[in-house]
Amino acid sequence: MKKIYFDHSATTSVDPQVVEAMLPFFHEKFGNPSSIHSFGRETKVALEEAREAVAEFVKARAADIYFTSGGTESDNLAIKGAAYELKNKGNHIITSKVEHHAVLHTCEALEQEGFEITLLNPDKYGVVHPEAVEKAIKSNTILISIMHANNEVGTINPIEKIGEIAQSKGILFHTDAVQTFGKLPLNLSKLPIDLMSVSGHKIYGPKGIGILYIRKGVKLAQLMHGGGHERNRRAGTENIPGIIGLAKAVELRKQNFKKENEHIKKLRDRLAERIDKEVPRAILNGHPEKRLAGHLNLSFQGIEGEALLLSLDLKGIAASSGSACTSGSIDPSHVLLAMGVKPELARSSIRFSLGKDNTEADVDYTLEILPEIVTRLRSMSAIE
Repeated sequence: MKKIYFDHSATTSVDPQVVEAMLPFFHEKFGNPSSIHSFGRETKVALEEAREAVAEFVKARAADIYFTSGGTESDNLAIKGAAYELKNKGNHIITSKVEHHAVLHTCEALEQEGFEITLLNPDKYGVVHPEAVEKAIKSNTILISIMHANNEVGTINPIEKIGEIAQSKGILFHTDAVQTFGKLPLNLSKLPIDLMSVSGHKIYGPKGIGILYIRKGVKLAQLMHGGGHERNRRAGTENIPGIIGLAKAVELRKQNFKKENEHIKKLRDRLAERIDKEVPRAILNGHPEKRLAGHLNLSFQGIEGEALLLSLDLKGIAASSGSACTSGSIDPSHVLLAMGVKPELARSSIRFSLGKDNTEADVDYTLEILPEIVTRLRSMSAIE
Protein backbone atom coordinates (compact mmCIF):
# COMPACT_ATOMS: atom_id res chain seq x y z
CA MET A 1 0.00 0.00 0.00
CA LYS A 2 1.20 3.50 -0.85
CA LYS A 3 2.27 5.56 2.20
CA ILE A 4 1.82 9.33 2.11
CA TYR A 5 2.77 11.71 4.91
CA PHE A 6 0.76 14.95 5.03
CA ASP A 7 1.46 15.88 8.67
CA HIS A 8 4.65 17.92 8.47
CA SER A 9 3.36 20.54 10.91
CA ALA A 10 3.36 17.86 13.60
CA THR A 11 6.88 16.69 12.84
CA THR A 12 9.19 15.94 9.93
CA SER A 13 11.53 13.11 9.08
CA VAL A 14 15.16 13.81 9.90
CA ASP A 15 17.04 14.61 6.72
CA PRO A 16 19.74 11.97 5.97
CA GLN A 17 22.37 14.73 5.82
CA VAL A 18 21.32 15.84 9.30
CA VAL A 19 21.70 12.28 10.61
CA GLU A 20 25.13 12.05 9.01
CA ALA A 21 26.25 15.30 10.65
CA MET A 22 25.02 14.11 14.06
CA LEU A 23 26.54 10.62 14.11
CA PRO A 24 30.14 11.50 15.11
CA PHE A 25 28.82 13.34 18.18
CA PHE A 26 27.34 10.17 19.62
CA HIS A 27 30.57 8.16 19.64
CA GLU A 28 33.70 9.92 18.37
CA LYS A 29 33.15 13.50 19.57
CA PHE A 30 31.24 12.78 22.77
CA GLY A 31 32.97 15.13 25.22
CA ASN A 32 31.10 17.38 27.63
CA PRO A 33 31.54 20.96 26.33
CA SER A 34 32.02 22.16 29.90
CA SER A 35 35.12 19.98 30.32
CA ILE A 36 38.52 21.63 29.83
CA HIS A 37 40.30 18.63 28.26
CA SER A 38 40.56 18.09 24.52
CA PHE A 39 37.37 16.03 24.27
CA GLY A 40 35.38 18.83 25.87
CA ARG A 41 37.09 21.59 23.90
CA GLU A 42 36.28 19.78 20.65
CA THR A 43 32.56 19.69 21.36
CA LYS A 44 32.62 23.25 22.75
CA VAL A 45 33.94 24.49 19.42
CA ALA A 46 31.23 22.57 17.57
CA LEU A 47 28.57 23.97 19.92
CA GLU A 48 29.59 27.56 19.30
CA GLU A 49 29.92 27.05 15.55
CA ALA A 50 26.35 25.73 15.54
CA ARG A 51 25.20 28.74 17.53
CA GLU A 52 26.86 31.05 14.99
CA ALA A 53 25.17 29.22 12.09
CA VAL A 54 21.70 29.50 13.63
CA ALA A 55 22.25 33.15 14.52
CA GLU A 56 23.38 34.02 11.00
CA PHE A 57 20.27 32.35 9.58
CA VAL A 58 17.96 34.76 11.43
CA LYS A 59 20.35 37.76 11.40
CA ALA A 60 20.85 37.70 15.16
CA ARG A 61 23.85 37.87 17.46
CA ALA A 62 25.20 34.46 18.42
CA ALA A 63 25.20 35.62 22.04
CA ASP A 64 21.40 35.94 21.85
CA ILE A 65 20.79 32.31 20.81
CA TYR A 66 20.12 29.83 23.62
CA PHE A 67 19.58 26.10 23.07
CA THR A 68 16.66 24.37 24.80
CA SER A 69 14.90 21.00 24.57
CA GLY A 70 12.32 22.32 22.10
CA GLY A 71 9.56 24.82 21.42
CA THR A 72 7.59 24.05 24.58
CA GLU A 73 10.52 24.70 26.88
CA SER A 74 11.37 27.86 24.95
CA ASP A 75 7.80 29.15 25.36
CA ASN A 76 7.86 28.36 29.08
CA LEU A 77 11.24 30.00 29.62
CA ALA A 78 10.22 33.13 27.69
CA ILE A 79 6.82 33.61 29.32
CA LYS A 80 7.47 32.45 32.87
CA GLY A 81 10.96 33.91 32.86
CA ALA A 82 9.65 37.34 31.85
CA ALA A 83 6.68 37.16 34.23
CA TYR A 84 8.78 36.30 37.27
CA GLU A 85 11.49 38.80 36.40
CA LEU A 86 9.04 41.67 35.90
CA LYS A 87 6.40 40.86 38.54
CA ASN A 88 7.38 43.92 40.58
CA LYS A 89 6.58 46.13 37.57
CA GLY A 90 3.26 44.54 36.64
CA ASN A 91 1.33 41.30 36.31
CA HIS A 92 -0.62 41.64 33.06
CA ILE A 93 0.15 39.43 30.04
CA ILE A 94 -1.53 39.64 26.63
CA THR A 95 -1.80 36.63 24.35
CA SER A 96 -4.43 35.16 22.01
CA LYS A 97 -6.99 32.36 22.04
CA VAL A 98 -5.33 30.66 19.05
CA GLU A 99 -1.88 30.14 20.57
CA HIS A 100 -0.29 26.73 20.91
CA HIS A 101 -1.02 25.04 24.23
CA ALA A 102 2.62 25.53 25.22
CA VAL A 103 1.73 29.22 25.50
CA LEU A 104 -1.89 28.92 26.67
CA HIS A 105 -1.22 26.40 29.42
CA THR A 106 1.81 28.37 30.60
CA CYS A 107 -0.36 31.47 30.89
CA GLU A 108 -3.05 29.48 32.69
CA ALA A 109 -0.44 28.33 35.22
CA LEU A 110 0.65 31.94 35.76
CA GLU A 111 -2.96 32.98 36.21
CA GLN A 112 -3.17 30.54 39.12
CA GLU A 113 -0.25 32.43 40.66
CA GLY A 114 -2.02 35.79 40.46
CA PHE A 115 -1.01 37.04 37.04
CA GLU A 116 -3.70 38.64 34.87
CA ILE A 117 -4.06 37.14 31.40
CA THR A 118 -5.90 38.73 28.47
CA LEU A 119 -6.81 36.30 25.67
CA LEU A 120 -7.47 38.14 22.42
CA ASN A 121 -9.96 36.92 19.83
CA PRO A 122 -8.70 36.52 16.26
CA ASP A 123 -10.79 37.41 13.23
CA LYS A 124 -12.59 34.76 11.19
CA TYR A 125 -9.34 33.89 9.39
CA GLY A 126 -7.35 33.44 12.59
CA VAL A 127 -5.49 36.75 12.36
CA VAL A 128 -4.69 38.57 15.61
CA HIS A 129 -4.91 42.25 14.74
CA PRO A 130 -2.45 44.84 16.08
CA GLU A 131 -5.35 47.16 16.96
CA ALA A 132 -6.74 44.53 19.33
CA VAL A 133 -3.34 44.13 20.96
CA GLU A 134 -2.94 47.87 21.45
CA LYS A 135 -6.43 48.23 22.89
CA ALA A 136 -5.72 45.49 25.45
CA ILE A 137 -2.56 47.14 26.84
CA LYS A 138 -2.78 48.39 30.43
CA SER A 139 -0.43 50.27 32.71
CA ASN A 140 0.60 46.96 34.30
CA THR A 141 1.20 45.03 31.04
CA ILE A 142 4.63 43.41 31.08
CA LEU A 143 4.52 40.92 28.18
CA ILE A 144 2.78 40.34 24.85
CA SER A 145 2.99 36.85 23.31
CA ILE A 146 1.51 36.36 19.82
CA MET A 147 2.50 33.47 17.56
CA HIS A 148 4.05 34.17 14.16
CA ALA A 149 1.85 31.66 12.31
CA ASN A 150 -0.80 29.31 13.58
CA ASN A 151 0.06 25.63 13.72
CA GLU A 152 -3.44 24.43 12.82
CA VAL A 153 -4.62 26.74 10.03
CA GLY A 154 -1.31 28.29 8.95
CA THR A 155 -2.51 31.91 9.20
CA ILE A 156 0.37 34.37 9.46
CA ASN A 157 0.12 37.17 12.03
CA PRO A 158 1.44 40.73 11.51
CA ILE A 159 4.10 40.34 14.19
CA GLU A 160 6.19 43.28 12.97
CA LYS A 161 3.34 45.72 13.67
CA ILE A 162 2.51 44.03 16.96
CA GLY A 163 6.17 44.19 17.96
CA GLU A 164 6.31 47.88 17.09
CA ILE A 165 3.35 48.55 19.36
CA ALA A 166 4.98 46.61 22.20
CA GLN A 167 8.28 48.39 21.67
CA SER A 168 6.64 51.82 21.68
CA LYS A 169 5.05 51.01 25.05
CA GLY A 170 8.19 49.53 26.57
CA ILE A 171 6.60 46.05 26.78
CA LEU A 172 8.43 42.79 26.04
CA PHE A 173 7.24 40.99 22.92
CA HIS A 174 7.51 37.21 22.53
CA THR A 175 6.56 35.22 19.44
CA ASP A 176 6.25 31.47 19.02
CA ALA A 177 7.93 30.95 15.65
CA VAL A 178 7.97 27.16 15.75
CA GLN A 179 5.94 26.93 12.54
CA THR A 180 7.73 29.72 10.64
CA PHE A 181 11.41 29.20 11.41
CA GLY A 182 12.93 27.95 8.18
CA LYS A 183 9.69 28.56 6.29
CA LEU A 184 9.44 32.36 6.32
CA PRO A 185 12.27 34.93 6.25
CA LEU A 186 13.20 36.11 9.75
CA ASN A 187 15.53 39.08 10.21
CA LEU A 188 15.91 39.68 13.92
CA SER A 189 18.21 42.63 13.35
CA LYS A 190 15.15 44.50 12.05
CA LEU A 191 12.10 42.80 13.57
CA PRO A 192 11.01 44.29 16.95
CA ILE A 193 11.05 40.91 18.72
CA ASP A 194 12.50 40.45 22.20
CA LEU A 195 11.93 36.72 22.60
CA MET A 196 11.38 34.02 19.96
CA SER A 197 10.78 30.28 20.32
CA VAL A 198 11.96 27.71 17.76
CA SER A 199 11.88 23.91 17.44
CA GLY A 200 14.23 21.70 15.43
CA HIS A 201 11.93 18.86 14.40
CA LYS A 202 9.68 21.01 12.19
CA ILE A 203 12.48 21.60 9.67
CA TYR A 204 13.84 18.06 9.17
CA GLY A 205 16.03 18.27 12.23
CA PRO A 206 15.95 16.03 15.33
CA LYS A 207 13.39 16.10 18.12
CA GLY A 208 14.41 17.28 21.56
CA ILE A 209 16.21 20.43 20.46
CA GLY A 210 14.99 24.01 20.26
CA ILE A 211 16.06 27.62 20.53
CA LEU A 212 15.05 30.63 22.53
CA TYR A 213 16.23 33.91 21.08
CA ILE A 214 16.67 36.51 23.82
CA ARG A 215 17.45 40.02 22.65
CA LYS A 216 20.46 41.65 24.32
CA GLY A 217 19.45 43.38 27.53
CA VAL A 218 16.32 41.30 28.18
CA LYS A 219 16.36 39.76 31.64
CA LEU A 220 14.54 36.52 32.43
CA ALA A 221 14.21 34.70 35.73
CA GLN A 222 16.02 31.36 35.61
CA LEU A 223 13.68 28.34 35.56
CA MET A 224 16.24 25.51 35.38
CA HIS A 225 18.83 25.55 38.16
CA GLY A 226 22.10 23.69 38.18
CA GLY A 227 25.33 24.51 36.39
CA GLY A 228 26.15 27.64 34.42
CA HIS A 229 25.24 26.22 31.01
CA GLU A 230 23.98 28.48 28.22
CA ARG A 231 25.45 31.49 29.99
CA ASN A 232 23.39 30.83 33.13
CA ARG A 233 20.10 30.95 31.22
CA ARG A 234 19.36 27.21 31.09
CA ALA A 235 21.16 24.70 33.32
CA GLY A 236 21.91 21.21 32.01
CA THR A 237 24.52 19.63 29.76
CA GLU A 238 23.83 20.68 26.20
CA ASN A 239 22.35 18.19 23.73
CA ILE A 240 25.33 18.33 21.38
CA PRO A 241 24.10 15.81 18.75
CA GLY A 242 20.75 17.62 18.65
CA ILE A 243 22.39 21.03 18.35
CA ILE A 244 24.64 19.81 15.53
CA GLY A 245 21.59 18.33 13.81
CA LEU A 246 19.65 21.57 14.14
CA ALA A 247 22.53 23.57 12.70
CA LYS A 248 22.75 21.19 9.74
CA ALA A 249 18.99 21.42 9.19
CA VAL A 250 19.33 25.22 9.19
CA GLU A 251 22.14 24.99 6.63
CA LEU A 252 19.95 22.87 4.35
CA ARG A 253 16.98 25.22 4.75
CA LYS A 254 19.22 28.14 3.82
CA GLN A 255 20.32 26.36 0.65
CA ASN A 256 16.89 25.15 -0.42
CA PHE A 257 14.48 27.63 1.17
CA LYS A 258 13.00 29.24 -1.96
CA LYS A 259 12.90 26.13 -4.13
CA GLU A 260 11.25 23.97 -1.45
CA ASN A 261 8.67 26.61 -0.52
CA GLU A 262 7.64 27.01 -4.15
CA HIS A 263 7.38 23.23 -4.56
CA ILE A 264 5.28 22.83 -1.39
CA LYS A 265 2.95 25.72 -2.24
CA LYS A 266 2.39 24.34 -5.74
CA LEU A 267 1.39 20.96 -4.33
CA ARG A 268 -0.80 22.56 -1.63
CA ASP A 269 -2.64 24.63 -4.24
CA ARG A 270 -3.08 21.59 -6.47
CA LEU A 271 -4.60 19.67 -3.57
CA ALA A 272 -6.86 22.58 -2.56
CA GLU A 273 -8.10 23.24 -6.08
CA ARG A 274 -8.94 19.63 -6.76
CA ILE A 275 -10.73 19.18 -3.44
CA ASP A 276 -12.73 22.32 -4.18
CA LYS A 277 -13.82 20.82 -7.52
CA GLU A 278 -14.25 17.18 -6.54
CA VAL A 279 -15.43 17.21 -2.92
CA PRO A 280 -18.61 19.22 -2.24
CA ARG A 281 -19.09 21.11 1.02
CA ALA A 282 -15.41 21.34 1.89
CA ILE A 283 -14.71 24.66 3.63
CA LEU A 284 -11.28 26.29 3.95
CA ASN A 285 -10.23 27.33 7.45
CA GLY A 286 -7.66 30.09 7.83
CA HIS A 287 -6.60 32.97 5.66
CA PRO A 288 -6.85 32.21 1.92
CA GLU A 289 -3.59 34.04 1.15
CA LYS A 290 -1.71 35.00 4.33
CA ARG A 291 -0.84 31.47 5.38
CA LEU A 292 2.10 29.09 5.33
CA ALA A 293 2.87 27.38 2.03
CA GLY A 294 2.21 23.84 3.22
CA HIS A 295 -0.98 24.29 5.26
CA LEU A 296 -4.45 23.24 4.15
CA ASN A 297 -7.08 23.03 6.90
CA LEU A 298 -10.56 22.05 5.72
CA SER A 299 -13.91 21.29 7.31
CA PHE A 300 -15.83 18.53 5.53
CA GLN A 301 -19.45 19.22 6.37
CA GLY A 302 -21.54 16.28 7.49
CA ILE A 303 -18.81 13.97 8.83
CA GLU A 304 -16.56 13.59 11.85
CA GLY A 305 -12.97 14.60 11.18
CA GLU A 306 -11.69 11.69 13.26
CA ALA A 307 -13.56 9.19 11.09
CA LEU A 308 -12.11 10.78 7.98
CA LEU A 309 -8.58 10.66 9.40
CA LEU A 310 -8.88 7.00 10.30
CA SER A 311 -10.28 6.15 6.87
CA LEU A 312 -7.44 8.00 5.15
CA ASP A 313 -4.92 6.24 7.38
CA LEU A 314 -6.28 2.86 6.34
CA LYS A 315 -5.43 3.90 2.77
CA GLY A 316 -1.91 4.97 3.76
CA ILE A 317 -2.52 8.73 3.99
CA ALA A 318 -1.46 10.50 7.20
CA ALA A 319 -3.07 13.84 8.05
CA SER A 320 -4.21 15.33 11.37
CA SER A 321 -7.04 17.06 13.15
CA GLY A 322 -4.89 20.00 14.23
CA SER A 323 -2.17 20.26 16.83
CA ALA A 324 -0.17 17.07 17.37
CA CYS A 325 -0.07 17.90 21.08
CA THR A 326 -3.84 17.41 21.38
CA SER A 327 -4.16 14.18 19.38
CA GLY A 328 -6.67 11.83 20.90
CA SER A 329 -8.85 14.68 22.15
CA ILE A 330 -12.50 14.54 21.13
CA ASP A 331 -12.96 18.24 21.77
CA PRO A 332 -13.20 20.54 18.74
CA SER A 333 -10.14 22.64 17.94
CA HIS A 334 -9.74 25.63 20.26
CA VAL A 335 -8.28 27.51 17.30
CA LEU A 336 -11.32 26.99 15.07
CA LEU A 337 -13.74 27.79 17.90
CA ALA A 338 -11.88 31.04 18.58
CA MET A 339 -12.21 31.89 14.88
CA GLY A 340 -15.98 31.54 15.18
CA VAL A 341 -16.33 28.14 13.52
CA LYS A 342 -19.33 26.25 14.89
CA PRO A 343 -18.43 23.23 17.06
CA GLU A 344 -19.97 20.66 14.70
CA LEU A 345 -18.04 22.12 11.78
CA ALA A 346 -14.85 22.34 13.82
CA ARG A 347 -15.17 18.63 14.60
CA SER A 348 -15.31 17.91 10.87
CA SER A 349 -11.98 19.58 10.15
CA ILE A 350 -8.65 18.01 9.21
CA ARG A 351 -5.25 19.48 8.43
CA PHE A 352 -3.06 18.51 5.51
CA SER A 353 0.47 19.85 5.97
CA LEU A 354 2.80 19.17 3.07
CA GLY A 355 6.57 18.84 3.01
CA LYS A 356 9.55 18.91 0.69
CA ASP A 357 9.41 15.21 -0.18
CA ASN A 358 5.75 15.15 -1.19
CA THR A 359 4.99 14.77 -4.90
CA GLU A 360 2.21 15.40 -7.40
CA ALA A 361 1.61 11.66 -7.34
CA ASP A 362 0.88 11.92 -3.60
CA VAL A 363 -1.74 14.59 -4.27
CA ASP A 364 -3.28 12.65 -7.14
CA TYR A 365 -3.48 9.44 -5.08
CA THR A 366 -5.14 11.35 -2.25
CA LEU A 367 -7.75 12.70 -4.65
CA GLU A 368 -8.43 9.19 -5.92
CA ILE A 369 -9.25 8.15 -2.36
CA LEU A 370 -10.71 11.20 -0.63
CA PRO A 371 -13.98 11.82 -2.54
CA GLU A 372 -15.14 8.22 -2.12
CA ILE A 373 -14.35 8.22 1.61
CA VAL A 374 -16.20 11.51 2.16
CA THR A 375 -19.24 10.26 0.24
CA ARG A 376 -19.30 6.99 2.19
CA LEU A 377 -18.94 8.67 5.57
CA ARG A 378 -21.65 11.21 4.78
CA SER A 379 -24.03 8.42 3.82
CA MET A 380 -23.45 6.83 7.23
CA SER A 381 -23.51 10.04 9.27
CA ALA A 382 -26.36 11.62 11.22
CA ILE A 383 -24.58 14.99 11.02
CA GLU A 384 -26.16 17.53 8.70
